[in-house]
Amino acid sequence: MNAQLTVHPANCRACGAPLTHSMVDLGLSPVSNAFIKPENIAQGEMFYPLHAMVCDSCWLVQLRDATPAETHFHDDYVYFSSYSTSWLEHARRYVEAMTARFGLGPQSRVMEVASNDGYLLQYFQQAGVPCLGIEPSTNTGKAARARGIDSRELFFGERTARALCVEGWQVDLLLGNNVLAHVPDINDFVGGMPVVLRPEGVVTLEFPHLLRLLEQNQFDTLYHEHYSYLSLTALVPILARAGLRVFDIEHLPTHGGSLRMFACHQGAKHVTTAAVQACLDEEQRGGLTSVERYAAFAEGVRLARVDLLAFLIDARRKGKRVAAYGAAAKGNTLLNYCGIDSDLIEYVVDRNPAKQNKLLPGSRIPVLAPEVIETRKPDYLVILPWNIKDEVMEQMSGIRAWGGRFVVAIPETVVLP
Repeated sequence: MNAQLTVHPANCRACGAPLTHSMVDLGLSPVSNAFIKPENIAQGEMFYPLHAMVCDSCWLVQLRDATPAETHFHDDYVYFSSYSTSWLEHARRYVEAMTARFGLGPQSRVMEVASNDGYLLQYFQQAGVPCLGIEPSTNTGKAARARGIDSRELFFGERTARALCVEGWQVDLLLGNNVLAHVPDINDFVGGMPVVLRPEGVVTLEFPHLLRLLEQNQFDTLYHEHYSYLSLTALVPILARAGLRVFDIEHLPTHGGSLRMFACHQGAKHVTTAAVQACLDEEQRGGLTSVERYAAFAEGVRLARVDLLAFLIDARRKGKRVAAYGAAAKGNTLLNYCGIDSDLIEYVVDRNPAKQNKLLPGSRIPVLAPEVIETRKPDYLVILPWNIKDEVMEQMSGIRAWGGRFVVAIPETVVLP
């Protein structure tokens, strides 16, 4: 791998202030979606620091060392949104809600940044709303076009936005679900938004809420693909610099607790709701503007590692067989931070064929199709994407027939009833 690494940035990527306070240091870890192909098993891997810092000026939490975006988003990108049925349903409900709230129709235009395989835009298309996807990964963009959805393989930013505007793409709704954390230059990314937004247009951004991450010990959501960990407190000044105003907030259960943020041009007519200030107040009460809160989080992370290792070692000594479900990025962070390999978790199953018959990065645990669970009959199935544990437990309920049990490791290791 020839990726270059920016080491020890002296300043916050958002406001430029000195960056000196650690949130948590997870050591060295491989890129979370860099799965190992069978023909490359004998080759080594590149490991990068995974150290989150907090800016005590604007309170943006960010990785200290930034790997280039091309390291993550490429021809072999393995995350396809359409393999999660719960996420598809979330997308469908979003489209229904936005269409009704903002009166979207054939006369409107919608653009999604990080549109993946067209999982969401398909519902706008079905509703007769013209739409465009911006997706830097070749294979997911190709999958979107196979659905008949116009998808451009681009990284979004001010330059890209100006080019799209010249093409005539100014939109009534610009959306980005779980993308804002993925951009190394957050000011450039946000700076492109007003360029393609019509005067009364709306931006919606969904992202895991930093407050929930701290409360629920969700340290496994830290990985190199996520450059930032977001709060409304940190985002308000970033959007303001781009001439955008936050006018509403919704709290969502997705990804362990997310925010859906609504923004518009500063001078637009959208009325700011009380939910915005209520969220800012909640973040302050939760300690997001206190360096001490982040130090306490780091200690909780260390305890979670001890708990999971103790469980797995005990299961191994008792002759129990342990597998895992979901070759998710968050699972790779957990496994590599804890130093877990196939001695403790024999294999992982995943519905995504792009991940099957490969090895997880770092841990080198094999990824298999879910059907092997029925034949191998593990005693425990660790659900790595804990945010969809209810969906997984329903899909894999057959393990109870031989006494199999489900386990989650976040916020602490628990064997589920």
